[in-house]
Amino acid sequence: MAVPIAVLDCDLLLYGRGHRTLDRFKLEDVTDEYLVSTYGFPRQFIYYLVDLLGATLSRPTQRSRAISPETQILAALGFYTSGSFQTRMGDAIGISQASMSRCVANVTEALVERASQFIHFPEDEATVQSLKDDFYGLAGMPGVLGVVDCTHVAIKAPNAEDLSYVNRKGLHSLNCLMVCDARGVLLSAETHWPGSLPDCTVLEQAALTSQFETELRKDGWLLGDSSFLLRTWLMTPLHIPETPAEYRYNMAHSATHNIIERTFRTIRSRFRCLDGSRGTLQYSPEKSSHIILACCVLHNISLEHGLDVWSSPATGHMEQPEEEYEQMESVDSEACRIRQELLLTHFS
Repeated sequence: MAVPIAVLDCDLLLYGRGHRTLDRFKLEDVTDEYLVSTYGFPRQFIYYLVDLLGATLSRPTQRSRAISPETQILAALGFYTSGSFQTRMGDAIGISQASMSRCVANVTEALVERASQFIHFPEDEATVQSLKDDFYGLAGMPGVLGVVDCTHVAIKAPNAEDLSYVNRKGLHSLNCLMVCDARGVLLSAETHWPGSLPDCTVLEQAALTSQFETELRKDGWLLGDSSFLLRTWLMTPLHIPETPAEYRYNMAHSATHNIIERTFRTIRSRFRCLDGSRGTLQYSPEKSSHIILACCVLHNISLEHGLDVWSSPATGHMEQPEEEYEQMESVDSEACRIRQELLLTHFS
């Protein structure tokens, strides 16, 4: 009699191998060092994720033995931090590689559902002022609400005809627009843009632009590099600084904006599925975008739990493709006036 494939995958293969059954792997049975080295995070962080996602991951299933939320989370963390569905990873928690893949999908969607809970700009005045103070303490740049930039993450080719994801290096990627604060906490993350789009086009079409222009934020601005146009809410460096004040402005801008580059390096270092060292993400653009966003959520949660954003060594095989853009000054006269006033008030 034919045995259904689903049964072979989750039950027959599992029990036939003689590894731990799904309800026998307990966090208490392993050391903290093992959890960090294998899954990238300490015990209390994993417990927090179980509490956060447990109800979602315990949805009814028609399978005879549902995989526990704890096991699903460990499987997903193992993939995010290693970039691989290695057999030893599944063996450690007693599931097959196919089951690991389903666990990653489940946990990814659960995290994406909660993205707005963990990735957002502050709203109350006290927190906004603290945000500005933190940035000002870095290099003396006033009024900064966040630093913005794009980074590419390699994905498999969607199909031979679709060139929209081919970036300037000839690789398929997603161009991800992100904003962070002075600690590296992400305030905005749009991870779905095709790799062929230059940074300026991504920003032009992004929800971030709509958010800042419709809310008419007059209490500060973002800092962006020269791939973006100067706006009333986005301060860019001067193309050709001439005066001492302009040089001081550019130096402060560069030192402050560097935080987003450090944040990108840290995210790729912590979540090796994004850094290209194990190859590209082997998913559709939509699923790859969700995996990136899930890692962004975990990045912010890890900071909430005191896991230092700068503690991991910098790695990253998928670096930002060099943008071939012309250094263009904004035709927005009000934006030019705001930047000139900033120069005169704080850097002269």
